[in-house]
Amino acid sequence: MDEPRAELTADADERATPPAFDELTPVDEVVRGERTRDDFLDAVLDADDPMTVGEVADAAGHGTDAAREYLEWFERMGIVTRVTDSPATYRRNPSYLRWRRVQTLRERYTDEELVDLLGTERERAETYAGEFDADSPDEVAIADRASDDGRSVEDVWADVSAWRTSRRRTDLLERALKAEGEGSAGRRRAV
Repeated sequence: MDEPRAELTADADERATPPAFDELTPVDEVVRGERTRDDFLDAVLDADDPMTVGEVADAAGHGTDAAREYLEWFERMGIVTRVTDSPATYRRNPSYLRWRRVQTLRERYTDEELVDLLGTERERAETYAGEFDADSPDEVAIADRASDDGRSVEDVWADVSAWRTSRRRTDLLERALKAEGEGSAGRRRAV
């Protein structure tokens, strides 16, 4: 992998702040620029279930011929996957979205910064594991825990959600560091 362009590299102030992981879904920005394309991209990224070409066209507010062309293009880019052929249905590709998040992390942070961020997230996840005495947030019975600890269900739910978020961040950071080792170890440097 080549070095990121200078305009994609974080400056010292930006590196001092942890990434806003919730904002690392720039797939819409990757292909953004044309209104029609943006409408179709928004339609497929907002859908939780597979959609037919007609449903995508309706959601985007455009015709089915244009929807078919954009969906075929999005499929070639890996943004969507075709689920059925007749009728053709598509759904967003979560693997592509994860890949884009990993690429964004790699573009914005050096390996050393990624390692530091990974350490912080792992520590946070381990703290939650200790607090809940569980290996996974899925093991926590929120209502029971709230009752046992004398806390509100909302507070326990917020902590369990934060634990899940920390685990997702850890996974993304590990993938970003692993991606470095797969293709261009040692080529990226701290700025």
